[in-house]
Amino acid sequence: MSDGVGLRSERGPILLALMVATGIVAIDATILATAVPSVVEDLGGYSQFPWLFSIYLLAQAITVPIYSKLADTIGRKPVMIVGIALFLLGSVLCAVAWSMPALIVFRAIQGLGAGAVQPMAITIAGDIYTIAERAKVQGYIAGVWAAASVVGPALGGIFAQLGIWRWIFWVNLPLCIAALWLIARNFHEPGVRRADAPRHRIDVAGSLLIMGGAGLAILGVLEGGVAWAWDSPASIGVFVAAAVLLIVFVFVERRAAEPVLPLALMGRRLIWSSSLISLGIGAGLIGLTSFVPGYLQHAAGAIPLIAGFAVAALTIGWPIAASMSGRVFYLRIGFKPTVLIGLTIAIVGTAALAITSAWPSVALVALCCIVTGFGFGLVATPSLIAAQASVEWSQRGVVTGANMFARSIGSAVGAAIFGAISTAALAGRAETDAAGAAAAGTAVFVAVLVTVAAMMLVALAMPAVRADVTPIPQPVAAD
Repeated sequence: MSDGVGLRSERGPILLALMVATGIVAIDATILATAVPSVVEDLGGYSQFPWLFSIYLLAQAITVPIYSKLADTIGRKPVMIVGIALFLLGSVLCAVAWSMPALIVFRAIQGLGAGAVQPMAITIAGDIYTIAERAKVQGYIAGVWAAASVVGPALGGIFAQLGIWRWIFWVNLPLCIAALWLIARNFHEPGVRRADAPRHRIDVAGSLLIMGGAGLAILGVLEGGVAWAWDSPASIGVFVAAAVLLIVFVFVERRAAEPVLPLALMGRRLIWSSSLISLGIGAGLIGLTSFVPGYLQHAAGAIPLIAGFAVAALTIGWPIAASMSGRVFYLRIGFKPTVLIGLTIAIVGTAALAITSAWPSVALVALCCIVTGFGFGLVATPSLIAAQASVEWSQRGVVTGANMFARSIGSAVGAAIFGAISTAALAGRAETDAAGAAAAGTAVFVAVLVTVAAMMLVALAMPAVRADVTPIPQPVAAD
């Protein structure tokens, strides 16, 4: 299967299916935020609306390791189909939600679907394309996120303006149906086990423990300092329970025949370093995408649409860097040098943002976001591809899932930490006060800079792995 890369190639229909599936999750990540006021006006529950995002992130994060292990056991296709179907079901239910609690529950179902769709799309791309080809394919996938960052907020704003916010969820139907049809029709993976091979054993205990432990930990991070005080009995109890479950999980995984998260695999230097880098990317992205719009609106007087497009500049630099990362960088100089170059660029972008934040400017912030996004594009793609290429087919799903799981954890932890930093920087002033908004923005941007600098230290620990351009091993076809 070396007929080239592109939508017109032999594998083009599969690539299109992956792009459509990725688009479902990408648009959903941005379309709801601009319509929240309309949702609250219709359903009420202002104090509960943050859970529209928290529950989605929680459901997505805790299921990624489970789906990824299943993909290595029963195949990518059934897991992807189940994920899209769950997302479709959740979207329909969200569109007909009659109250804020109901909408929150249905958003959790969407999150359960998203937990399968995004890592499966990346894993399938790693299965059918060589490392050299992935350098080009990643440009297509990253382009979907770039388009979604513009289309999502625009559609959400239009639907909110017209008073038809439920169409935020109805628009997912044709996308989900198209993705299901394309995957079912075009993606035919080889059998994942031979007829004489032993049957796989599902690690039920490990799956339940990691879902419970990670779920409680993320819940504590998301709600700490918001619904609860950090030193409250509720916060302490949640974190203690999470720690106990995760400790038990480690002991269970050591004895499991087929652990959902193989500890020996995660102990490899390349795997844990790339996962920590992904965690940092998740934190850095949430810090910028969550706080730049409010900073520009209140400190620079920008209208919401302009502020949203400024932060969308992150995804202008990202796909450009992702698409050229292979041809220009890691195929020539290796994965680790490429990641270090990307982090250097990201440090320049975030440092410029932190230094100039006292003088709010939409154009300057957008430029800094483009530079930072370009740097992240040179980090995220090569580090993930390096990790994928270091393992066989039977472990690629777990490695990809661990990377995505780390990014979700980074987003959750980053949102909580940066939110606490922003609140402390306001020092009793209103968020709409220009000086207060500038101070809060500066504090958050400095924190993002520190995060990127810490990623540099982790990247230095990455082993120097050459980018081999040979095809990635495929599973043995069933007898």
